[in-house]
Amino acid sequence: MKAFISCSYIHIYTYTYTPMLSKALSIGPQAIFSKVITGGREIMPSSLQLQRITTATSTTGCHRAPPTASASPPVPDSVAQYHAHAVKPNQCCSAVVQAIAAPVESVWSVVRQFDNPQAYKHFVKSCHVIDGNGRVGTVREIHVVSGLPAAVSRERLEILDDERHVISFSVVGGDHRLANYRSVTTLHLSPDGTDTVVVESYVVDVPPGNTEEETRVFVDTIVGCNLQSLAQIAENMVKNNRSDNDLS
Repeated sequence: MKAFISCSYIHIYTYTYTPMLSKALSIGPQAIFSKVITGGREIMPSSLQLQRITTATSTTGCHRAPPTASASPPVPDSVAQYHAHAVKPNQCCSAVVQAIAAPVESVWSVVRQFDNPQAYKHFVKSCHVIDGNGRVGTVREIHVVSGLPAAVSRERLEILDDERHVISFSVVGGDHRLANYRSVTTLHLSPDGTDTVVVESYVVDVPPGNTEEETRVFVDTIVGCNLQSLAQIAENMVKNNRSDNDLS
């Protein structure tokens, strides 16, 4: 049985980091929403497909149907349960899926580094652990690049499961507009059993003056760019390992 992810729909993005996106991310935190939303065509993904996980049963979450739907890769029940967010009034949630041509353990070695998100999140300028030792409850302070709706964000590690390949964090402070943000990222084997499927979902308050759709467009864009970067890094790791083995 395919499990139901309660967020409204799954986005499968192929991103191109264009000069337009770079320009949009450098105009200041108050203007970024306006730039992304009203000029969205400049920074939207080069291709976009909206997919819904085939539903078995519905749980509390977003209920907006995607404009189009098609068959999507099965998500195991054990994975989908982590993405069943309870969405309160004036909140929205969504999820982004990224397929990566690399083993799960290779991808996980990058994702699990709570103290080093800039390893693949290029919008993060720096990160410092301010409380904890890397286990659940650890708090990090990250500084982001100019133009995002934050300069500093303090985030707490909520889940770190090396066996099930699950990591989750929540925003607990900082100067940002994305209040009560919580993210969950899971990794599981692709249907052919060789590659990795990454699912990153989130729930967040809709900022004053913006709509749910506007908020999703903005956050999905950032999450999608991060996951594409993760894919490139993990796939390059595999290629480099193969080259080293060929030389040995």
